[in-house]
Amino acid sequence: MLKTILSIAGKPGLYKLISNGKNMLIVESLNEEKKRFPAYGHEKIISLADIAMYTDNDEVPLPEVLTALKEKENGAAVTLNPKKAKSAELFDFFAEVLPEFDRERVYPNDIKKLISWYNILIENGITDFTTETEEEAEAPEADAETKE
Repeated sequence: MLKTILSIAGKPGLYKLISNGKNMLIVESLNEEKKRFPAYGHEKIISLADIAMYTDNDEVPLPEVLTALKEKENGAAVTLNPKKAKSAELFDFFAEVLPEFDRERVYPNDIKKLISWYNILIENGITDFTTETEEEAEAPEADAETKE
């Protein structure tokens, strides 16, 4: 599901991929307006499924971080206001979600953006944060268990 949810640099919020055009994508904002518009190739557009967070050892894909955040908040929106929270509060909050995050390479603005994106997704009923490759990897294991 997160493959079709996009972030566009310089534009607030998240966008859903609707269609492909020549040298552009047609996207729809994930806010109450649901406004559709073209996003061109020269804009920095990235799928949420392609983003990762730094940890002390490696990088953790954003879908895993969002799933951990969902478990921490029991599927509800985050109550911490990222705009008013101090850096220490943001780091303490994120340490509960991803304890091994790299405190030197993950900035308070990254955590604010993560919380904002998570709340947008929850408000729009998008709660399945697994990617297609994760689902495909889990399917053969389930088949193997039923064959034994």
